[in-house]
Amino acid sequence: MIGSINTPPSRRPRNRPSDRRQSRKQSKAIPKGLYTRAIKDAFVKLNPKAAIRNPVMFLVWMGTIITLMVTIDPYLFGPVSGQNLQLFNGLITAILFFTVLFANFAEAVAEGRGKAQADALRSTKSETIAKKLAPDGSISEVSSTTLRQGDTVYVSAGDIIPGDGEVTMGVASVDESAITGESAPVLKESGSDVGSSVTGGTRIISDELIIRITSDPGKGFIDRMIALVEGAERSKTPNEIALTVLLAVLSLVFMIVIVTLPAFAYYVNSPISVSVLIALLVALIPTTIGGLLSSIGIAGMDRVAQFNVIATSGRAVEACGDVSTLILDKTGTITLGNRLAEEFLPINGHDIQEMAQVSLWASIFDDTPEGKSIVRLSERLGAFIDFDTNNVEGIQFSARTRMSGTNLPDGREVRKGAVEAIRGFVRSRNGYDSPELDTAYQRVSEQGGTPLAVALDGEVYGVIYLKDIVKPGIRDRFDQLRRMGVRTVMLTGDNRITASVIAREAGVDDFIAEATPEDKIDVIQQEQAQGKLVAMTGDGTNDAPALAQANVGVAMNTGTQAAKEAANMVDLDSDPTKLIDIVGIGKQLLITRGALTTFSIANDIAKYFAIIPVLFTSANLQGLNIMRLTSTNTAVLSALIYNALIIPVLIPLALKGVKFRPLTANQLLQRNILIYGLGGIIAPFLAIKVIDIIITAIGFF
Repeated sequence: MIGSINTPPSRRPRNRPSDRRQSRKQSKAIPKGLYTRAIKDAFVKLNPKAAIRNPVMFLVWMGTIITLMVTIDPYLFGPVSGQNLQLFNGLITAILFFTVLFANFAEAVAEGRGKAQADALRSTKSETIAKKLAPDGSISEVSSTTLRQGDTVYVSAGDIIPGDGEVTMGVASVDESAITGESAPVLKESGSDVGSSVTGGTRIISDELIIRITSDPGKGFIDRMIALVEGAERSKTPNEIALTVLLAVLSLVFMIVIVTLPAFAYYVNSPISVSVLIALLVALIPTTIGGLLSSIGIAGMDRVAQFNVIATSGRAVEACGDVSTLILDKTGTITLGNRLAEEFLPINGHDIQEMAQVSLWASIFDDTPEGKSIVRLSERLGAFIDFDTNNVEGIQFSARTRMSGTNLPDGREVRKGAVEAIRGFVRSRNGYDSPELDTAYQRVSEQGGTPLAVALDGEVYGVIYLKDIVKPGIRDRFDQLRRMGVRTVMLTGDNRITASVIAREAGVDDFIAEATPEDKIDVIQQEQAQGKLVAMTGDGTNDAPALAQANVGVAMNTGTQAAKEAANMVDLDSDPTKLIDIVGIGKQLLITRGALTTFSIANDIAKYFAIIPVLFTSANLQGLNIMRLTSTNTAVLSALIYNALIIPVLIPLALKGVKFRPLTANQLLQRNILIYGLGGIIAPFLAIKVIDIIITAIGFF
């Protein structure tokens, strides 16, 4: 059984565009029973303990209770004049109640999407039988709930992976559709920094693996996903808190204004009842954005989830909207990432067969796609292994040495790696630094390829040309980011010439060549020291410190456990370029919040000038009634009805978000004022007049 673990890896299946489109379509579908659940939750949120979290709507809720009291007893707060007082007060109470209910419904719909996704994830969790490996190699069947961090399990085709872990032996295809929504299987193999992490609840569909468990029961990736997408403990973001405080202050200002009105009304002999004062207060305070604010934030996280990205908090999504610098790896993000050996360039009098032989020896322990492509090219050129691989020592690549290779049985040392690293290796063996090496290095670099030098002891045999291709359309995406004021920085371990060619072709603003893991942290800290918010992607253990340092760190789902724990977002599709989409979603969240805030405040201004004059018509000030509303009662009811109905009307916009356009902050402000500011002033005048006509036609007042 264990011997068959060494099955050669098959070609990695690729997610087809049609699969991704289908996945996205499914994620955007309205969950069954969403609105029914949202209506129930809207009533649950009437609990004062829940309602007080939103100061604006809590004020409306308190006003509803007071108007209910004066509906029961119109003279509770003193004598009032007028006809049909109980009917009028009852209508105000009903409208205020529905205003609170609509606001709760907006939040419940947004939360319902997350809960539906959590339910789907929860359905993938089940107690399974795990094949636990003992130190002596024996296997015992145990419940997956008894597995602890550090345990080792064996899984074969058809088995459910019992817990999160790292592959320590074997190569196999794994179905992760339960988590990612993608139907194409993913290759998992030992020894890979980005393809060895597995998730509990996924299914192995071919071959077999030995896995070391990395999480205790209840603390796995799916458990954390459920908690996050469900949003039960969602905390408000700093911007959301600041806006909530602003809305509370505005409400307080309007309350002070309302409190002063009875004195003015008494002076002009036009008394105002308590119910009218409360109705006027509710009509003037920013109830529209107050009712939609929470749903906008929740919907922002949901939009990120629709892109198969799990965010640890709304703070992370919001931070994406303020990102000013993007740190991007070259390989797999800007380029296609499948760097393959394209050509051997022998030097120092060696022929191509000799170089192929040495390249093969240097790559027999290199399990990366690059290493395997070098082996294939070498064997195609007639190279072969004429020694027992069990008697040789493999030297693994490290970010510090920047080379790998093999120590042969006869004591000779074969190395391949970055040109400067190999040059140093050769010098340490008293070798000769040939000018031909620089010529070959220059040739490969100027083509945008990655040059790898190959040496045997103190002699360089040649340069391997690793070819990579810039992703189509990536330049246009960077242009969009630039128009939004986002600076892009490419990090690569390649030499400066290669990096400059790729950077110029891709259109990034800056690049750092021959970068080490420490360089990533240094760049992030330098940008943050200038007051900028930084985002980056990563997948390896060496990326974890930089992901933790960045304001927005996006880890790949195929990455290591350390990377996923350090980041504040996890991309289930493991697509590094998705960071660009996430920045767009974050900015869309801020744009939506700004647009609806502008609309809400403009609404309040319009309602103020529409209603206040009507209150004093009994004092022979009819000239102030520019809208020619029928009476104080119809004006107040019309304003309240509009105030209540505008919330459900705007729910789709709050959930979908204002359409994102790559504009600067000043351009966005001008656009918001022109569309949502002007629209927020015009809409209430038209709607209140129409509703006033309808109420008058009914004949209640």
